[in-house]
Amino acid sequence: MSRSVEIFQVDAFTDQPFTGNPAGVVLGADVLDSHEMQLIARELNNGDTAFVLPPYGADHDISIRFFTPRKEANFVGHATLAAHAVLQTREPRERRRQRGNSGVVEVQALPDGRLRIRQQPAPLEREPTADELDRVIDAVGLSRPRLDPHCPARIVGGSSTRLLVGLQSALDLAALAPRMDALSQLSAQIGAQGYFFFTRRTAARGCDVESRMFCPAIGINEDPVSGNAYAMLGHYLFTLGLLETQEGCARFSGAQGDSLSRPGQVDVEVQADAEGRAQSVSIAGRAKIVFASRLTL
Repeated sequence: MSRSVEIFQVDAFTDQPFTGNPAGVVLGADVLDSHEMQLIARELNNGDTAFVLPPYGADHDISIRFFTPRKEANFVGHATLAAHAVLQTREPRERRRQRGNSGVVEVQALPDGRLRIRQQPAPLEREPTADELDRVIDAVGLSRPRLDPHCPARIVGGSSTRLLVGLQSALDLAALAPRMDALSQLSAQIGAQGYFFFTRRTAARGCDVESRMFCPAIGINEDPVSGNAYAMLGHYLFTLGLLETQEGCARFSGAQGDSLSRPGQVDVEVQADAEGRAQSVSIAGRAKIVFASRLTL
């Protein structure tokens, strides 16, 4: 018996087609098994594809599984944004609760058309040793004086980890020349699946932060726009006291993707608890459906 699913190509963290971060979205994925999901993700060949499934408990409205062309991922920010942009065209809702391998996140449709994903702050792990950091910056063509002294490099995340490295300027960011083989080998040695380089000195599209991210160890040489990494950065900058906070809330915007001619923007919000610690981190942005199709198996 034949089965069919609806497939969408969606550009996330942008309102313009062919910019931002592309993701696949598959509706009606409950007719697929895990192997078929992996094959479809490989065929679409986006960084990630979201497979939308029915809920299986009272604590969520939908469930989603994420696959890169190589393997299943626990949670993907831009693919979550893409999936909910598609769902909003079918049944607009102010809020949806999404369950995945990493737990439940809430996605809210904002009045201005953006979608906001709220999640728990990613754990702040260790700082790399001096030798580890030297090897990383050498692998991207940097030197120590180009690092931001106010932002010590730090590994952030649980099941998905990134090394956050602050730079002095947007020129330093643009000049990065990563050796992907070296970065991939270092990932296993230092415990960071990717490298998120950022600068707080930028004029890119009026944003507060500009960034680039390299994840060759998981098959993504350079990610156009990373929602997950910006959520990590929000917790990191908040903990360092580098974000202005008003009534327990800190906000900033981040630009990414210019180096790949796929510019996008992520809006970040950190909510603090009564003791002034980060309680939740939200990432928000827009998404543009580029095309839709149907696959029959």
